[in-house]
Formats: sequence, C-alpha cells, structure tokens
Amino acid sequence: MLNIVILAAGKGKRMFSDLPKVLQPLAGAPLLHHIITTARALSPAGIYVVYGHQGDLVKETISDSDIHWIHQKEQAGTAHAVAQALPYLNDESITLVLYGDVPLVPVSTLQALYRTLPENSLSLLVANVDDPTGLGRVIRNTENQIVGIVEEKDATSEQRNIDEIYSGIMVTHTKQLRQWLKKIDNNNSQQEYYLTSIPAFAIADGCLVNSVFADSPLDIMGVNTKNQLALLERRFQLRQADKLMEQGVTLRDPARFDLRGTLHAGRDVMIDVGVILEGEITLGDRVKIGAHSVLRNVNVADDVVIKENCVIEDSIIGSHCMVGPFSRLRPDAQLASHVHIGNFVEVKKSVVGEGSKINHLTYIGDAEIGERVNIGAGTITCNYDGVNKHKTTIGNGAFIGSNTSLVAPIMIGEEATIGAGSTVSKATPANQLTVARARQVTITGWERPKKKEKD
Repeated sequence: MLNIVILAAGKGKRMFSDLPKVLQPLAGAPLLHHIITTARALSPAGIYVVYGHQGDLVKETISDSDIHWIHQKEQAGTAHAVAQALPYLNDESITLVLYGDVPLVPVSTLQALYRTLPENSLSLLVANVDDPTGLGRVIRNTENQIVGIVEEKDATSEQRNIDEIYSGIMVTHTKQLRQWLKKIDNNNSQQEYYLTSIPAFAIADGCLVNSVFADSPLDIMGVNTKNQLALLERRFQLRQADKLMEQGVTLRDPARFDLRGTLHAGRDVMIDVGVILEGEITLGDRVKIGAHSVLRNVNVADDVVIKENCVIEDSIIGSHCMVGPFSRLRPDAQLASHVHIGNFVEVKKSVVGEGSKINHLTYIGDAEIGERVNIGAGTITCNYDGVNKHKTTIGNGAFIGSNTSLVAPIMIGEEATIGAGSTVSKATPANQLTVARARQVTITGWERPKKKEKD
C-alpha cells in the first residue's frame, strides 16, 4: 500500500509574489496541481498535502475531495514537515515523499523508484547536473554506494564539487521512516530538520540505499524563482508538443506553442506559431489554426479554418467554417456548418445558421441567425438597454445591408432585405425591402465655419 506525502508549506520569498509558491501558475494551473495529478496516476491509498503559508488560499484553490490536508504551523525543515503526516500513515504502508514546487517529475520515474523497493531499504531520486549550486550533494563510497547526503550550506569545498544531487524525493517503508525521523536533529547552519539526514540513519541500521537517476535534471527541478518557473514552463510545453506530434498533430514550431489544458485532436490538424490553447479543446479532422490565435474551451468540427489572430472562448464551431483573421467568438457562440466569420467580427451568445456570412467589422450579441444570412460590414445588434439584454432573430436568407443597427428585441423576416445605413427597431416582413434612415438633404449656401485668424 502506497501513501504519498506532498510538502507544500513554503512561502517562496524569491518569487516576489503575493501567491504562495505552490500556487504559482505552470501551463495555466498551480504547481501543486501538477504534482497532485502525478501522484494520482500512481493510484495511492492516500495523498497527504502538508501546507503552511497562506494555507486557506492553498486549500481553496486546490479543493479536490481526495486530498488529506495537514497543517504545518511552524516551517522547521523538510523532515519536520513529513513528521506532521506520520500520525495519518499506516506502518504497513510505503511512503513516497514529493514536493509541491517540483511539478514535472514523470510518473514512470516514480514508478521505477518505488515498485522495486525491497524490504529494509530506502530509495532516492537523484540526478547529475551541470550546476549543483544550492542543492544537496550525494556522497558515495569507493564501491559507489550512497553513504550520505549533505546540504550545500553544510558541505565542504570538496563536496561542493560533486555534481550528483539529491532531488529530495524518497520512498521507504513507513515503519522505518517513523524511526528515522525521531533521530533527526537540527544541528546545522539553518537549525532545521532535514530529510537529507535519513540516508545516514538508514545505512547505520544496515539498510540498503538505492538510487534512481532522473532522465533530465529539469524533471526534478524545484521552482524558487520566476526564471526557474519560465524554464519549467517551456520544458512542460515541449513535452506536450512532443506527445501531440507523435499523435499526428502538425506544429509549425513546437517551441512557440502553449497548451494550458487538454487537447483532443483529429487527423491532419495543423497549428501555426504562437497559438495558445486553454481549458478543454476538441479539434476535428483537418482543422487549421492560424498564428497567434487563442482558443479557450472550444469544440471545433472537421475542416475548419481559423485564421490568424483570433480569440475564441466557450464556443462551438461547426464543420467547414472559416473564422478570422482578427475575429472574436465570446462565450456561447455557436456556428453551424459552412459559416464565415471575418475580420474584426465579434459574436457573443448567438447561434449562426448554416452557410451564413458575417465578414467585416460587425458585432452580433444575443442573436439567433438563420441559414444563408448575409450580414454587411458595420452591422451591430443593439442588445443591451442599460439594464437587460434582448434578442435579435434573423430569418433564413435575410440580407442585412452595411452599417445597420438592429435594435433588439427585434425579428427580421425570412429573405428580408435591410437597406444599408438603417436603424431598425421594429419587426420587418419576409421577402421585403426595409429602409430606416433619415432622408438625405442638401442645404444650399451653407458655409463651413472657419477659424479666426490670430492678430
């Protein structure tokens, strides 16, 4: 039986942020969310999060019901943090210690760490790094066996030259962990209780100390600064990009692509540079997304082209549609098949029927638009009276001339034509031309005012 303890009590002073460190965002989700997701993939009996700084905010943000929360009132080191979880752990279990600010450790690496754990042993996750500054060094004997871990602040100059570091992640039998934690003191430069003391106790008790090497130092990097956060953001995004390309998605430049959620993509999907996908995204077959577009919680059917610089959120796009460039679909926009939404068109909480076209400089809000409707440039639905929103209904085959204002609530009949420049505030009949604009007048003899000349 596996239990997982996640240490998440730190403040993160070097982040220079009002957010606690474990809530700093990575790919659109808190750091702590990522390691909890990894922990769940191991199917543990329990996940125990030791929290401290701004604990109420941490618990409110990560409100998952399967998490056991343990408050560390005093931050006195990693061993002290793990000790807070001991009353909740069964002696017959195995305990894996993870960190809320180490978000990218792969599930496969953790499986390798604990699945082969023999009796009377301890397993540590380690790595060789180019720059071990600030990290605990792994001390080995001449037979390459681990004999201890030393924190940099307590290391000798010779030990600081060692490039093998301990990630802080360990797994062992809970009964043994309980015994070793009792022996740890705070006789060090920081006067804290360190988990790095445990390997020495394990060796003294005749236990085998195993090690598993991380595939990359970035997989076990902790986040202490915004620079490190940015580094792991790109690592995470490249990892996602690799998976998508293995599944057949074409990314014009994987280094300029961000997925901050979940993507379900069909065949022959092409995504250009600078695209950001957030939340739940579904893309059908042969979808093309132009450069620098942002999609958030969007369902896109087959054969859709989204051109450059579009912003689309909480919307549904039917097959064979064309959107953009510079279009915005706001929440509850629904496009049927073969719809065209052009440059500088905004659609909000509206249904646009099959084959309809809204190609230029238009706002459509709280509307139901039928099939084969053509809406000219500069058209707006006047849906808000300052207090309430009102609906515009446009029948099949209607033609709305350019620079038209439709004052809702209003209904435009099927095959109706609205003359350009009209302000329409009453229902219009089907199959008729409606013009609602002031009569043109030319005033003869009128002169434009002139500025007075200065003395």
